[in-house]
Amino acid sequence: MENKKIKWSSLVKSEDWWAVWLGFFVMLLGIAGVVAKVPSVGGWTVIAKAVSPGLLVSYGLVGLGLLVISLPVVWGRGDSLRKYVGAFPVVFLLAVVALFIAKYDLIGKQWGLEYALWALLLGLVISNTIGTPAWLKPAVRPELYIKLGLVLLGASILFQKIMEVGPFALLQTILVISVVFFFCYFLAQRFGLSKSLATVMSSAVSICGVSAAIAAGGACKAHPKEISYTTSLVLLIAVPMLVVMPIVAKLLGFPANIAGAWIGGVIDTTPAVAAAGSVLGGDALKMAVIVKMTQNLFIGVAALLIAFYFALKVETSPAGQKPGFMEIWFRFPKFILGFILASLLSSFVLIPSIGLEATNNIIKNVTEPLRGWLFALAFVSIGLETRVWDIVTMGKGKPFLVFVTAQAFNIFWTLAIAYIVFGALMNKVS
Repeated sequence: MENKKIKWSSLVKSEDWWAVWLGFFVMLLGIAGVVAKVPSVGGWTVIAKAVSPGLLVSYGLVGLGLLVISLPVVWGRGDSLRKYVGAFPVVFLLAVVALFIAKYDLIGKQWGLEYALWALLLGLVISNTIGTPAWLKPAVRPELYIKLGLVLLGASILFQKIMEVGPFALLQTILVISVVFFFCYFLAQRFGLSKSLATVMSSAVSICGVSAAIAAGGACKAHPKEISYTTSLVLLIAVPMLVVMPIVAKLLGFPANIAGAWIGGVIDTTPAVAAAGSVLGGDALKMAVIVKMTQNLFIGVAALLIAFYFALKVETSPAGQKPGFMEIWFRFPKFILGFILASLLSSFVLIPSIGLEATNNIIKNVTEPLRGWLFALAFVSIGLETRVWDIVTMGKGKPFLVFVTAQAFNIFWTLAIAYIVFGALMNKVS
């Protein structure tokens, strides 16, 4: 097998590395107090108050800031800065509209329909009617926005919070991820799907949706179409679950901790988990978020294992020569390294040095709201590059059928595990 050498130019050309640099740059701005608070769209009932000049200016500044910090990525990749600057404001405006819709009290608080749904729908309406115009495509960069957002998500993964129900959350996570992943993978293989597509889909359905799909896609070098297909499918399938799962939990009288563990283990995006959990009350919400945070923690583990598997088993040379460590390193998505380091920084550097409250303030006021903006941009972008008919008919509908079947299995399996771990086992221990 060909020996690869490190290309140091990738440090300024790779989208993955730029996500790491920019993510830590943002965190340092928050730690130093240069950026004390990133504005976010708040709940509203009266449109005049929601679109006041002061708020609109603050949102515009957020957009300008995101544009500025993303320009080095565009430059590093050798893309046209002029075209990106011309297209970005429109994509950002669509993200703002999605956030405004989701924050309307009736829609957000009572119905629990989060911004991910509206951002996706706005993009889908454009791409499936008039088509996404060519001049807009330079700013349609879902992977960039997700990667940078995922590094910032790492700052919110505090080991101290996870360990509040540590052994139980970890046990559920391991049982859910391992079983659901292999169920989806082997089902996909039986349907004749490629190993890379099977891996991306299995990671998405078992771990945490879009972020896991992109991480797994980088680790197994999946085709960009396989990644974009899976991310679109994740968001489309998440919509009915977001609405129906809290209703089912209420109707069947699930205990709060079990309902939260079920929702956190099944629904794929963190904002959607929080929205669904909040419908069931504070105890369910807390459990749902902790379980989802624990699953997010396994993104890096999964990416590393997938990189090992594809390098050692799937893509060996004809002579059977095994790749060295460097092949694993090249496969490992570097933004996942940023995600892990951000979590370690928050948990074991910031909390001991500045305290839990100050660390939580940085997360709450800087990294979380900025992550929300980035994910809104990502979901709009996914919609803009997705055609629904292509999702349903790709591969004669086999990938769609595999994903839906695996998600259905995930729903019932996770519920059973939640009852065993947070019901029988937790009660017995306590």
